[in-house]
Amino acid sequence: KSINEESLEVDIGGETKDGRRCQLWKNLLNRRDGSFIVRYKLYETCYNFYINILYNAAHITSSPYFFKGPIQPEDCYCPKKDIKKWLEDFECNTNYNQLQIDLNKFHNVNFDAFHKNAVNRFNNSQQSSVCNYVVKSNKVYRTCYGQHIGFKIFMDAILISLARKVILPDFEIFSNLGDWPLMKNEQSKAQFPMFSWCGSKETMDIVMPTYDLTEASLQCMGRVSLDMLSVQGNIERKWTEKEEKCFWRGRDSSKERLHLITIARKHPELINASLTNFFFFRNEEHKYGPKAKHESFFKFFDYKYQLNLDGTVAAYRFPFLLIGDSVVFKQDSPYYEHFYSDLTPWVHYIPIKKDLSNLVELLKWAKRNDDKVKEISKAGRAYAENNLLPQHVFCYHATLFHEWSKKLISSVEIREGMELVEEPDSKGCHCDLSSKDEL
Repeated sequence: KSINEESLEVDIGGETKDGRRCQLWKNLLNRRDGSFIVRYKLYETCYNFYINILYNAAHITSSPYFFKGPIQPEDCYCPKKDIKKWLEDFECNTNYNQLQIDLNKFHNVNFDAFHKNAVNRFNNSQQSSVCNYVVKSNKVYRTCYGQHIGFKIFMDAILISLARKVILPDFEIFSNLGDWPLMKNEQSKAQFPMFSWCGSKETMDIVMPTYDLTEASLQCMGRVSLDMLSVQGNIERKWTEKEEKCFWRGRDSSKERLHLITIARKHPELINASLTNFFFFRNEEHKYGPKAKHESFFKFFDYKYQLNLDGTVAAYRFPFLLIGDSVVFKQDSPYYEHFYSDLTPWVHYIPIKKDLSNLVELLKWAKRNDDKVKEISKAGRAYAENNLLPQHVFCYHATLFHEWSKKLISSVEIREGMELVEEPDSKGCHCDLSSKDEL
């Protein structure tokens, strides 16, 4: 049913400890399917918090919603004491398929048995960089090794964010700061547990949600404009209005991406594809160029068919493609993110061969089978809505670290030379850890 956005009114508010109206920002996203997303960001602790949703001046659904509070903003350090209770209250799914696969590879983990070798391997490495993290008494400590350690900011951010929300168990990890998974299966006896953002069939790394998806979850309604909610509110065309073509933009980070350009030029009626940057194959820009101008990710969904094509590793755009209302053609790949094992080909996406040899054939099939393709699109989107939103990203990390802590037999201690990851200063925070009524 069509809803007139001008007739929809959302009022969110509450009061601070000293009786002022809470400072917050609200955002209404129209999904253009008869549903809306309402989200808000708090800037200080809020009490007597309410959400009123009215249509034609009348409350709808279960509105009004009321919470005594306190309701905390993201940057308040007010952790709950019981992580099991927190996972339950946060409605976390604690039975993740990939998490179980990854952790079942390790038992009775003794960091003291491999720590020195791990440090020696990465200490002066110019190819790979890692950080050794220790969470002790809900404080985060680390030492980083390798030449390029800038991506430590992403691990710092999720660990600090979780520590604000719940008392984490003491644990220790090595975290890979690059895209390529590091622990080769064929050398398993010489390997050790490594937490990475991407996995592969040839490696045994423990996979976390990517830094891309995690930052989008932490910084939505902040410095990040592309997130799993904003995508849904910025799609302009309904299914019947979309152009029946495959749309793709990206850099030259694999030979298959170059090959896609060749295919697109032969079949412009089926594929709109261009490279946006040349780095890996600069000497072939004359053949596969010119570079296309930047295109808003939201405009991708003017087209029915999206292509998830590997770069150097898995393409981290996959969650954002799924949550849109187009259908995803996914390339066969040895690489995977933390959720791939949940997905089923021909249910959540349309599989294509790694060399793209059947892409044209399947695009023609899609045009002949629009109803089936639309169902695949809906299933992919439904999966993303139920498994890849910010709540789910927090849940996966918290569950992973909680379960990992049970695997350790070595004592978790702050190692010599580690630095404390400082908790950013927060203002306007008032903790009431005895309260059970928290949103």
